[in-house]
Amino acid sequence: MTEILLIRHGETAWNAIKRLQGHLDIPLNGEGTRQAKALAAALQNEKLDAIISSDLQRAVQTAGEIARLQGLSTRLDAGLRERCFGGFEGQLYSDLPHLFPIEHAAWKSHDPDAAFPPGENQGETIRQFHQRIVTHLNHYAEQFSGKKIAIVAHGGVLECAYRASKDLPLNAPREVTIYNASINRFHYENARLQLISWGDIAHLDADAIDEINQNT
Repeated sequence: MTEILLIRHGETAWNAIKRLQGHLDIPLNGEGTRQAKALAAALQNEKLDAIISSDLQRAVQTAGEIARLQGLSTRLDAGLRERCFGGFEGQLYSDLPHLFPIEHAAWKSHDPDAAFPPGENQGETIRQFHQRIVTHLNHYAEQFSGKKIAIVAHGGVLECAYRASKDLPLNAPREVTIYNASINRFHYENARLQLISWGDIAHLDADAIDEINQNT
């Protein structure tokens, strides 16, 4: 069995204003950095065997805080990036229905094969994205069999893991909240992901963050 701590990066300025990021490389904001430090402190007494991160800097910066307290290096993998949204990237969520009415309607309908308009990056369908993420998660789970690892990535990546563990269809609406800097625990055994706990953000409450700030 492999223990996997699947973690979403801390907050970015674009998260705060609900601007879609996808593959665009946006750093943590001040709040996100505080969240990452609090997250790292919450995990410092858990011995991790490896830390793997998306290569986008919001994930790299979050993973770096964990790695610093663990005395580990971070392995970067572009295969753990957020879903690519093509021409949606860089736009406010609230503007999408007006800018791309047809593509936005298909996206909101959860059509697994809906395509995005062209943009700086080539968009992925839900099906393509889900296959990419599950393949990479399974790879690391098998590579580190019997160990405990942290994988720092993105909201869409967490959602793929949740769906895989629950055998949910790709067109099912999202049924959980995905928090910045949250700890989501899975076991991987017999080629299957099993969800153990979801959405732990106790380390992000005001008292916990104040304590971290006083000690850094």
